[in-house]
Amino acid sequence: MLASRVWPAEEYTRVTFESATPIKHQFFFVKDPERLVIELEGMEVNDELRALAAKVRDDDPYLKPPRVAVNRPGVVRIVFDLKTEVKPQVFPLAPAGEYKHRLVMDVYPLVPKDPLLALLKQDPIRDMAQGQPPAPVAPAPTAAPIEVAKVEVPELPVLKLDPGKRLPPARGPKVDRLVIVAIDAGHGGEDPGARGRGGTHEKDVTLAIAKRLKGRIDQEPGMRAVMVRDGDYFIPLAGRVTKARRVQADLFVSIHADAWVKPDARGSSVFALSERGATSAAARMLAQKENQSDLIGGVNLAVKDPVLAKTLLDLSQTATINDSMKLGKAVLGEIGDINSLHKQSVEQAGFAVLKSPDIPSILVETAFISNPEEERRLKDASYQDKLANAILGGIKRYLSNNPPLSRNKLAAN
Repeated sequence: MLASRVWPAEEYTRVTFESATPIKHQFFFVKDPERLVIELEGMEVNDELRALAAKVRDDDPYLKPPRVAVNRPGVVRIVFDLKTEVKPQVFPLAPAGEYKHRLVMDVYPLVPKDPLLALLKQDPIRDMAQGQPPAPVAPAPTAAPIEVAKVEVPELPVLKLDPGKRLPPARGPKVDRLVIVAIDAGHGGEDPGARGRGGTHEKDVTLAIAKRLKGRIDQEPGMRAVMVRDGDYFIPLAGRVTKARRVQADLFVSIHADAWVKPDARGSSVFALSERGATSAAARMLAQKENQSDLIGGVNLAVKDPVLAKTLLDLSQTATINDSMKLGKAVLGEIGDINSLHKQSVEQAGFAVLKSPDIPSILVETAFISNPEEERRLKDASYQDKLANAILGGIKRYLSNNPPLSRNKLAAN
C-alpha cells in the first residue's frame, strides 16, 4: 500500500487507497452496530494502513476511525463504525496524473439533504429586515457523477473589451426576488489542480477566494451565494452543474488559477462555454486540461444520471451562452482594474463545468499560479479580497442590465 487518504465533507466522505498494482477488494455491511467492512486482497498491514485511523477526524459526519487487521493470509480487513445510515460506492481507478492504481470508497448519506430547502429556510431579505446578518448556507449534496464527453473545437471570433474605456460604477441588481449565485471553487480533494513554484495548490487558492466572494454576495440586499464546494474534497464536473441547477441558481461562477510551462505568463482571464468550438488554441488547451479533472479526482463511471446526461449533451443554448458572454465581459472589466488581463476579451471553449443549458456560466482564471509573483499575490488575503470585490462588481453590473426573469419569489416566507 503506497498511500491512504481521507476527505471528509457534509456531502460525502471519500477514502482512497493507492497501490502500485490494481487492488482486489470486497465490501459489505455488518449490523448491530452498523459497520462498513472493506477487505483488501493481496495486501499486508503496513505503516500506511496503520495510520488510516488517525486520518479519520472526529467531526467526520459518517465514519468513525476504523480498525485494521489481518483477516486471513493475504487479506486485510478494515472495519468502519458508522455514525448514520449511508450509501457507499466503492470503485477502482486506473493510474492518472501523479496517482498509481486507486481504490475509492465514497460514503454518501442514505438520505441526501435538499439544498434548495436549506436555502429557503435562510432568507437574507427577511433577516436584514429584522436586523440580523444572513445565515450561512448548508452545502448541497453531491450528484451522481457522469462521464463527460470530449469536445472538438474549431476557431471562433471573440467578444472584444476596450481596455482603455473605464466603465461606470456597478449598480445593484434591479430584481424583486432573491438572486442566487453558485460559486464553484475549482478542483479539490484528490484533484489539487495546478501547483505554483512555491508549492501553492490551486484548489486551496480557489476555495479561499470563493469563500470571500460568498461573504460579499451574502451582504448584498436580495442576493445569496451557494458554495458548490465549501471544503477540501472532490466534486465531479457534471456534479457541479447539477448542484447549481438544484438550487435554481441564476448565475454560475467557477474560480480557477491558471498555469503555464513558462513562469513569465501572467494576467487574468474569463471564459464562457462555446456552442461550436474554441476561440483560440490556448482556450481549447485550457478546456481540455480542466476537463481532465474527473480523471485526476476520480469519477465512478458506473453511476450515470440519464437526465443529466441528456442535459449536458444539449448544446442548443445560444441564449444562455450570450448571457454568459455578457456576464464574462462585466467581470473581466472589473478584474482589469486590479490585475493585468492575459486576454482583453472573453474567450470560449468546451468547458464541461459550464454546460448548464439554463444558467449563465463563466470560468474565471484569477491569475497564473505558475508565475512566482502572481502566486504570492494569490495567497495574499488583501488581494483575495480585491478579486472577490471585482467579481462581485461584475456580477452586479451584469444584473443591473440583465435582471433574472420572474419566478416564484424564493425570498417569500
